[in-house]
Amino acid sequence: MCSVYEMAQSQQSFLKQEAGQLSREDTLLKMADHRSSWSRVLADNKLILITLSGVLLGVIIGFTFRPLGLSSDSLMLIAYPGELFMRVLKLMILPLVIASLISGSSSLNAKLNGKIALRTFVYFLTTSLLNAILGTTLALIIHPGNPTAESAAHTELLRDTAPLNKAKTVSLMDSVLDLGRNIFPDNIFQAALQQAHTVYVPKELPGMVGNDTELAHTSAPVMASSSSASASSVNLMEWSAEQNVEWIRIVEYRSGTNSLGIVFFCLVFGTLLGTIGRKGYVVVQFFSAIFDVIMKMVTGVMWLTPIGISSVIAGKILSVDDVGFVMTQLAWFIFTIALGVFLYQWIILQAIYFVFLRKNPFRFYLGLVQPILTGFATASTAAALPLTFRCMNERLKIDSRITRFVLPIGCNINMDGTALFIAVASIFIAQMSNMSLNVGQVVTVVLTSTAASMSSASIPSAALVLLLIALSAIDAPINNATLLFAIDWFVDRIRTTNNLLGDCYAAAVVEHLSRNELKISDIDAYYKDDDITSDDQCEQDVNGKRKLSFPNSVILNVEVSTPVSNT
Repeated sequence: MCSVYEMAQSQQSFLKQEAGQLSREDTLLKMADHRSSWSRVLADNKLILITLSGVLLGVIIGFTFRPLGLSSDSLMLIAYPGELFMRVLKLMILPLVIASLISGSSSLNAKLNGKIALRTFVYFLTTSLLNAILGTTLALIIHPGNPTAESAAHTELLRDTAPLNKAKTVSLMDSVLDLGRNIFPDNIFQAALQQAHTVYVPKELPGMVGNDTELAHTSAPVMASSSSASASSVNLMEWSAEQNVEWIRIVEYRSGTNSLGIVFFCLVFGTLLGTIGRKGYVVVQFFSAIFDVIMKMVTGVMWLTPIGISSVIAGKILSVDDVGFVMTQLAWFIFTIALGVFLYQWIILQAIYFVFLRKNPFRFYLGLVQPILTGFATASTAAALPLTFRCMNERLKIDSRITRFVLPIGCNINMDGTALFIAVASIFIAQMSNMSLNVGQVVTVVLTSTAASMSSASIPSAALVLLLIALSAIDAPINNATLLFAIDWFVDRIRTTNNLLGDCYAAAVVEHLSRNELKISDIDAYYKDDDITSDDQCEQDVNGKRKLSFPNSVILNVEVSTPVSNT
């Protein structure tokens, strides 16, 4: 009896030891799984982390070196890596836009392209109008314009700027007409280098002779602004002649890629290319290969992001004369812009995404952290376009046919942050000038901000040019627009994130609305295999079935039953 009891005790103790050993092994396995999950998270988000570290490093370097009073040569050397980084990103924009639009539009039929284009433009127009209404509402509620600060701000910010004489500025009609001229260029090669714009010059100047063409090229208006970067764009002209002169409208060409003209040409070219069958297949493959090569180049450039972004931000912070004065004098204006951007990104955009897709919108937002940070650092949606393509296609799994169609177009005409900025800035300047706006003027600000934003160029500080149009529409003093030059380097980065996210969410919504047409397009691409490809352009799978190698198409495994003869 005792032996049985001892055997039971020994067996129980053995089971306890075995259970303890198993629990320790389970604990070790759980710890290993926990570590592996953290390693997977770090591996999946390493590019986001290094991009964020580049932004933080740039801010730290900028504010750390400001008290040292570095020389202009030192500032140039600090900003030089960022300059090279920006040049490499801009180098890839033009071939990326051309290849993506042609390969994307050629993979869809003309009817589907028209539906996608209509949905895209309606979405862009709606969101731009929402941003203009949001900016106008916030400016009227917060009232950022303080008339008492106008004289002090002018004394500090414009101490080196001569008073502006009355000048003729471009109107909203001129801006719309320039939009049409750029959409329909007369020379596609010139569109890669120059874009058309309207300027006003005096009809007659004392001591000058010649026709209007000679006047346009020999007369040099003095641009009034507080920065050379903005001076090349703003049509604020100071003339030494008498005030009462007759202004004439001329169309000139300025340096810069006419992206709208290239987008229009590529859309038409790609759509028609997809209709000619097998003869256009080689051309489609050519542009698809260019797109793949550019994306591989983007992958390599991304590892330079921390150095480039930190250099860009540090150089910009060090180049500003007096950050403290600017932030205090225009703090309410900056706060109004930042609040509008926050409300649009975290409430309006998320609500739009959830209403249409019925998915978690914040997961989609977090997948775009890297292009958001790049857009913030470079202050250009176009410069961040290569990284945006990579995140949308590889990380968020948006149909490449939609991203290749929507993103290049949105990069040029969808400026949600610009609409918000123009609306807030117009009312801000009117409030500083003690102007009381009636209902008609407020509506004018909303509509003008929406129209002007859609004609904006995707370049830094382009909104300052369009702001003059909105100010002219409500008869607000144009001179006060120069107050915003000192802070535009910062505000431009904030509103650029709005522009970039607007394009990405537009692609997601348009893909969802076009899902049925995309499925039909996939089926048509499969059954039209014989019409668009030859036998040597199709691969054979393991079962001997033909498989279409046309880019951006989904292969459907269709089982074909062959009747068996009874003979």
